[in-house]
Amino acid sequence: MTSTLGVGVPVPKMLPITGTWTLPFAAYLLILSNRVAVRRVQNDKYIGDRMTEGPTSADNPDPLQLDSRAHGNFLEYVPLAFAFTAIAELNGANRKALNYAMAGLFVLRILHVELGLKGKGANGIGRPVGYFGTQGFLAGMAAYGTYLVKGYWGY
Repeated sequence: MTSTLGVGVPVPKMLPITGTWTLPFAAYLLILSNRVAVRRVQNDKYIGDRMTEGPTSADNPDPLQLDSRAHGNFLEYVPLAFAFTAIAELNGANRKALNYAMAGLFVLRILHVELGLKGKGANGIGRPVGYFGTQGFLAGMAAYGTYLVKGYWGY
């Protein structure tokens, strides 16, 4: 798995697993982004994160706020997850394990929104599953990346 640089110098592909998962995550990000944009256009609400003024309830959450938070939550966690995965991959992580981990994260992020924030009262079962699963992913990937470089520190 190499490509050429300049005048034919072979260069190995450095991040094939991380690169593989950019498309599905980017596609879902576009879905989340477009939900916010469409809701804004349909409701003529171009500034702010609420369609209605005043308080909302758990039984009747503001749809624009939910879409905005789903988009924001994705952007808060996924880039960091990609950075941790790339660090692990560059330091020799097991590619099969990384593939499974990224697949799991993808499912967790979808669960968080589609069965969580979009669930009854914005609090479906997918919300805690997605949240705590993502926290576990970040902690696990950070620990794995640290483990992979333990020899650098003399352990």
